[in-house]
Amino acid sequence: MTITQLDYIISVDTYGSFSEAARNCFVTQPTLSMQIQKLEDELGILIFDRRKQPIKPTERGERIIQQAKIILQESEKLKNEVEIESGKFSGRLKVGIIPTVAPYLLPRFLKTFVGKYPEVELLIDETTTNEIISAINKDKVDLGILALPINEAGIVTESLYYEPFVGFIPRSHQLFKKEKLHVDDITVDDILLLKEGHCLREQTLKLCSSSQKEFEGKKAKILFEGGNLETLIKLVEQDFGFTLLPYLCLDYFKNTDSLQLVREFCSPVPRREIGFVYHKTLSKKHLVKSLKNEIMNSIPESLKESEVSLIIH
Repeated sequence: MTITQLDYIISVDTYGSFSEAARNCFVTQPTLSMQIQKLEDELGILIFDRRKQPIKPTERGERIIQQAKIILQESEKLKNEVEIESGKFSGRLKVGIIPTVAPYLLPRFLKTFVGKYPEVELLIDETTTNEIISAINKDKVDLGILALPINEAGIVTESLYYEPFVGFIPRSHQLFKKEKLHVDDITVDDILLLKEGHCLREQTLKLCSSSQKEFEGKKAKILFEGGNLETLIKLVEQDFGFTLLPYLCLDYFKNTDSLQLVREFCSPVPRREIGFVYHKTLSKKHLVKSLKNEIMNSIPESLKESEVSLIIH
C-alpha cells in the first residue's frame, strides 16, 4: 500500500471516472487503473463497482476511501511541518478564481510568487463563485479567490482587499459630464451587465436606484448581458450603454483614450470585498499564507482598508 495508491482511489471517488481521475493526477489511465488494481488485490476487496457510471465505490470501498483521506491528511500535515521548518515549500495548490478578479489580480503577483516558490505548482481555474464552493467541498480545489461574504458550513474566509467600483461611461451618455458619480446615479436604464452567475452582476444591481422587482419585471432597459468584462468594455466604447468595472481593471486603460471614460465615485465609495475561501480541514495553510503575502504586496495600499465605503455584498 502506498500514498500514491490512496491518492488515486480518492481521485476516482471524487471524479467518478478513471480517465478524469488520471488526468487530474497527471498520469495515464492504465497506470492509475493498474495501481488501484494492485491495492484491491493487496486488501482482498473490490474498492469500486466498475459497472456503474459514474464509477461508485462499494460499501467496503467507501470505508477504505474515508480512511485513506485521513491518512493523506496526516501525511500532508507531516510534510507541511517539515517544509515550514526548512522554509522550502513544495507541492500543488489548486486555486479557483472568479472571472472578474482573475485577469486583473493574477498578473500582479504570479511572477513574484513563482520566482520565490519554484517548487510550488499552482493550478488555477477561472470559474464562478458557486462552482468554486462546490469544488472546495468536493476537494477538487484547495483555495478560492472571490467576492465575500460566503456563508457556507465548514468554509473559512479571509479578507484580502476592498475593491472600489468605477463607472465606465460613453461620451454620449448624460453621466459622462459628471466629474464623479454618486451611487444614486446608477440605475438599470441602459446598463450593461454580466450574465447570471457572476457576482459582479448582482453587486451592480444592488447599486441601482431602481428596485430589483422592476428589473425582474423587465421594465428596465438592458441592452446586453455579457459573459466577460472585456466584451462590456468594447460595447461601452461603441456607445452602447455604460457599465461598472472593478478598480484593478483600470490597469488596462493606462495611456489609452478609454481612460477618459472612467468615472470614480464620491464618498461613500461602493466597494466589494475580495478574499480567500478554503475548507477548514485544509492542510496547506502555509502555502495559503505565502500566497496571501504576495497578493497583499502587489495591490495598492488604498485597497487594503475599507475606509469610508459602501461595501456591496
